[in-house]
Amino acid sequence: MTDINSSVSTEFDSLPRELRVAHVRYAVESLRMADEIADKGYLITSAELADLMDVNASAVTSRGDHWVWRNWVVSRVRREGNQILWQLERVD
Repeated sequence: MTDINSSVSTEFDSLPRELRVAHVRYAVESLRMADEIADKGYLITSAELADLMDVNASAVTSRGDHWVWRNWVVSRVRREGNQILWQLERVD
């Protein structure tokens, strides 16, 4: 049985360097945005958070009301209409 992490890593490693660097650049920009969102106390929707994390929106809402993503604690704050709003808090 193949470990999914090793196959993803192998696929990533086989990409041209320019694409790997672009992926890292995109990741760093996403992390900077997460920092700004946390610093300013902005609330973001599930869809926005999913885009920031580069996951499907259902992966965000299925995690519960309070969880950790990378350097942030993610908390469900409230619902406005059909939107769930989330808050990020930086942890180091």
